[in-house]
Amino acid sequence: MKMTFYDVKTRQKVEAEVADKTTYQANNQTKYAVKGKTADGRSLTRFVKKSEYDSIPV
Repeated sequence: MKMTFYDVKTRQKVEAEVADKTTYQANNQTKYAVKGKTADGRSLTRFVKKSEYDSIPV
């Protein structure tokens, strides 16, 4: 599944394939994120809502 990520290095939005999804725990909160890779192999992370997180088949 392709998703739009923001590439901090190039300062633009890029389309990348979702490689993984993960959760982060901070201050008694759960944050949901999906991860992707750029064409040159750099990691991209995008934080999403729980409903979107649950709908992504990875």
